[in-house]
Amino acid sequence: MSTLRRRLRVAYVCTDPGIPVFGTKGASVHAQAVLRALLRRGAEVHLLTPRPGGPAPAGLEDVRVHELPAVAGRRDGDATERLAARERSAVASDAAVAPALDSLTGEVPFDLVYERYALWGRTATAWARRSGVPSLLEVNAPLPDEQSAHRGLVDVAGAHAVATAALSSATAAFGVSDTVSAWARRYAADPTRVRTVANGVDTRAVTPAARPVTGTDGPFTLGFVGTLKAWHGVETLVAAAARLMADDPSYRLLLVGDGPRADALRAQAADLGIAANVETTGALPAAEVPAQLHRMDVACAPYPALDDFYFSPLKVTEYLAAGLPVVASAVGDLPALLDGGTHGTLVAPDDPAALATAVAALRADVVRRRTLRTVNRTAALAADWDHVLATSLAPLGLGEPALTTPGADRVA
Repeated sequence: MSTLRRRLRVAYVCTDPGIPVFGTKGASVHAQAVLRALLRRGAEVHLLTPRPGGPAPAGLEDVRVHELPAVAGRRDGDATERLAARERSAVASDAAVAPALDSLTGEVPFDLVYERYALWGRTATAWARRSGVPSLLEVNAPLPDEQSAHRGLVDVAGAHAVATAALSSATAAFGVSDTVSAWARRYAADPTRVRTVANGVDTRAVTPAARPVTGTDGPFTLGFVGTLKAWHGVETLVAAAARLMADDPSYRLLLVGDGPRADALRAQAADLGIAANVETTGALPAAEVPAQLHRMDVACAPYPALDDFYFSPLKVTEYLAAGLPVVASAVGDLPALLDGGTHGTLVAPDDPAALATAVAALRADVVRRRTLRTVNRTAALAADWDHVLATSLAPLGLGEPALTTPGADRVA
């Protein structure tokens, strides 16, 4: 007689106050993708976070949200005092994870604690270890280094101690790039427990456009998706677009996203005389991004030359899933992600002329763009979030296939 196995019960913990889990930031989209993949496996998912970021988007209504104490700073004192107060608040918010998990355990134990590593997040993996529950720690960036460089960090020693505690308590951990994994291994008690599992893509939501690949005549759109921040190199893309438009005004530039560099990029386009051919959408819900990808003919990832490039860009996997030719800087893991240029063209960073030349060459080669629509889509299917989740869970003995699989693909 067969016995029905009960649903996997998972606690997904994200104590990072900078991530509105149900928001539109790249980190938010990433968290939502993992939550959806867990739900597709039939899991009962409990989300613990100090910042839900609004109501659950479509498809995540079944996630059970448990709000942790909000992280707040103080208005008085100098900048260091205000920053230190926020750090202490974040530590207190993370400490609330243990009683929350205790109260949720009840008669049915958790099968997994899945945590997105946060700067002050040490409680979830410690609770899991103490409770005999497998835990998985997802590491997206060397957060103490990032915080010190870009936002300021008062308790440096404390942040490094948190990283050591979290990575040493976790049953298994993975970095989203080889650089991140190497950083994480420095803190883990057992470095062999840290692997690399690159980011995935939702191939159900992101598909190739229904329209045929464009020819060499008519408007031609190069695009970018992401937060408009300095380390994304969008200034180089705007400069490249200006070069292209100077020779051919049928070029268009579509920037999907918002961020601190938005006004400067619009000013740059105006100074270069191309504002009429540049569109910025502002921040969009993740569900609206695929339609913007369908408007693009070539997609760009123009990262600058960074000494510590540790990203596994979601935008590039989304470009591939949409069947778009990709022009990207030859930095970090991007050459490997694009298979040395098999999925588009790799160019030197910070070089508008090289970027413009690559885009123009792709526009002229209609046959290659048609081939890339099929080749890139096929590559993305192997990086679907269900596959990524199964791979990351495998060391815990939980890497069974998803309960549902992507539908048949139509490639025009």
